[in-house]
Amino acid sequence: MDILNALVAFLNFVFIPAAAYGAQLALGALGVTLIYGILRFSNFAHGDTMAFGTAVTILATWGLQAMGVSLGPLPTALLALPFGIAATAAMVLLTDQAVYRFYRVKKSAPIILVMASVGVMFLMNGITRLLIGVDEQRFADGTRFVIDVRTFKAMTGLQEGLALKTTQVLTVVVALLVVWALFWFLNRTKSGKAMRAYSDNEDLALLSGIDPEKVVRMTWIIAASLATIAGVLYGLDKAFKPFNYFQILLPIFAAAIVGGLGNPLGAIAGGFVVAFSEVAITYPWLKVARYLFPGWQPEGLLQLLGTEYKFAVSFVILIAVLLFKPTGLFRGKSV
Repeated sequence: MDILNALVAFLNFVFIPAAAYGAQLALGALGVTLIYGILRFSNFAHGDTMAFGTAVTILATWGLQAMGVSLGPLPTALLALPFGIAATAAMVLLTDQAVYRFYRVKKSAPIILVMASVGVMFLMNGITRLLIGVDEQRFADGTRFVIDVRTFKAMTGLQEGLALKTTQVLTVVVALLVVWALFWFLNRTKSGKAMRAYSDNEDLALLSGIDPEKVVRMTWIIAASLATIAGVLYGLDKAFKPFNYFQILLPIFAAAIVGGLGNPLGAIAGGFVVAFSEVAITYPWLKVARYLFPGWQPEGLLQLLGTEYKFAVSFVILIAVLLFKPTGLFRGKSV
């Protein structure tokens, strides 16, 4: 029985939160890795692109709620998501024409584009704050839990309860669907194959008649869609605050680099590696240890790092990968 209680505690506080967080990081890292693989630069504005898309989605959600529209047990934000994606796609396409295209035509060094993206990051951050303010927003309406602690205890008779939030299930399901759709698009459609060809060999792709501007537009639209979906899922699962999306940029880049920049499969794997590392290292394992070893009275919480050091875990993983395996787990492009 104690083993079952320990397993439930592990699922409740480590596995389920890390799986949801990993799915969010994976979607964010997919956008970063697509831009790096096709447009050849690291987009530091990606976190604030997520914030902008989420802010527009929240505003659309409030509009739908004001009209009495809802999805019942599911968050209304799912209905508002297309508005957020459309607005974010328009924003990044405008940014590309106003900023990145100039440097792309001049064939500037990637570091120039990176610095330009830092400027875009601050601009988008300001626009997001003007749109929705700086306060924390919670917009996850509908049914809060698929199963709550009291119901689980009544069903199983266990001492430890399991709480499975609707947003956690939704995050994993939506992430799976989005990843399937992305890989289908890249592998089965003409536009997707053109993007892959352009990524593998730009000169050969141009000689084959592939329109580079079309590839660039498709890349930005897909990256904007991934960023908005990831941002909305992150906001639903936790809460929306513009600064949080600036902070999450480090774990997203760590996920993309761990998996291998430019490799979509690597971005997904990297997202879960970073998420499970962050959660496992900052979780106090005392409760699980007491179930597994009833007579043991350890000193402290059995916590390697406090939760305030969560992003330090991403930083250490990022540095380790850059030092020892710059191409990442799935042999992406060297950083």
